Amino acid sequence: MSSHDIRRPFKRPAVSDQQRRREVSLLRQSQNRLDAQLQARRLASTVLCLPSSQDEYNSTPEEQQLDTELEYGHPHDLRQATKLRGPEARLWFAKQLMLPEWMMDVPDNLNTDWYVFARPAGKRCFVVSSNGTTISRLRNGILLHRFPSALPNGARTNNSKSAQSYCILDCIFHESDETYYVIDGVCWAGISLYECTAEFRFFWLNSKLAETGACDTPSTYHRYRFSTLPVYNCDKEGLQTAYAGQVPYVKDGLLFYNKHAQYQTGNTPLALVWKDENCSQYVIDTDNKGQVPSQQQVVLELLDDGRLATSDDPPVIIGCLLGEFMQKTELHRGDLLKFAIGEGGLVIVDSKLEKADLQYLGKSNRARAFADSYSKVLFQHAARYSPLRIEHLFASISSCVEDENPTQDAEMAG
Repeated sequence: MSSHDIRRPFKRPAVSDQQRRREVSLLRQSQNRLDAQLQARRLASTVLCLPSSQDEYNSTPEEQQLDTELEYGHPHDLRQATKLRGPEARLWFAKQLMLPEWMMDVPDNLNTDWYVFARPAGKRCFVVSSNGTTISRLRNGILLHRFPSALPNGARTNNSKSAQSYCILDCIFHESDETYYVIDGVCWAGISLYECTAEFRFFWLNSKLAETGACDTPSTYHRYRFSTLPVYNCDKEGLQTAYAGQVPYVKDGLLFYNKHAQYQTGNTPLALVWKDENCSQYVIDTDNKGQVPSQQQVVLELLDDGRLATSDDPPVIIGCLLGEFMQKTELHRGDLLKFAIGEGGLVIVDSKLEKADLQYLGKSNRARAFADSYSKVLFQHAARYSPLRIEHLFASISSCVEDENPTQDAEMAG
């Protein structure tokens, strides 16, 4: 029996087009690297056109355009986004983080093109240091902490007073040890990292955070400790260490990053999250009482014509509401609605969702910023009925290694 026959039972049929979208996303990034730099500049200038809930933006459109042009090359104005409130803050911040898709299918070349690390349980947030202070905000824009830090220009005692000396980090705040675990970097000392590969960003963050003292014990001018995460090549040893190794924080699944991927805002198939019962307390989503509901629950956004969409770009349509029902329940475009998946479940044909048995439960929590992603809906469904297990990940790595090193059937003549 050949090695290919031995490993064939471990291969799972694809349930999505996630691999194809990964390839398209990487190709698009390699062809448009300059666009990544423009994204950083546009991100900074966008807040100039958004009024705050506290201060009216009274300038004329012409003045707004002039301000945008003058500040276009200075991404440090991203810090103004911390002034946004309410729906503006939720909508704006929801679009800025790079959000991993849930792993529906094991990526090709997992052992050579991907990193893996254990994700800390906690609150995902942006940390922005600028003008002698540091602010952290949750993914819906709500202020988490305002504090001094050792990050560039993050405290009044820092030597650098330049307005352009700022830092933006993608973190998870782990409450039990009051530590910000840095999972990625957006800008450092005014330098944009958007266009850099994950391989470079991780190297940069490890060296720069150590230089600043941000990983040191908290002190008067450094309220919270920052920490980098141990990142491994996703070979057998790396995956095993990330999955079962000891870490100083509570694990909440594994994160997988494609080494060649840039920092891409919104949902991306170039970063993936995966969980099982051994590395996460919450594999299947719980309800507002902390209990696992008998039926899977999903949150979808209501569009103009009654269609129910995921948070993906472009959105995936999962169902539709009748106009009569919308009028009766006073639902409007943009509402986030909660549904249960009924006995009909999800019907997937040729890696595409054909239909879903949706049962309306009501409006979602108002603090929520966006709907569930398509990958989350599928992962949660699979977690209940046919989970993607750690054995499948190891089998995929073994398959890649064997394909790279085919066995020699013929003996050398001697």
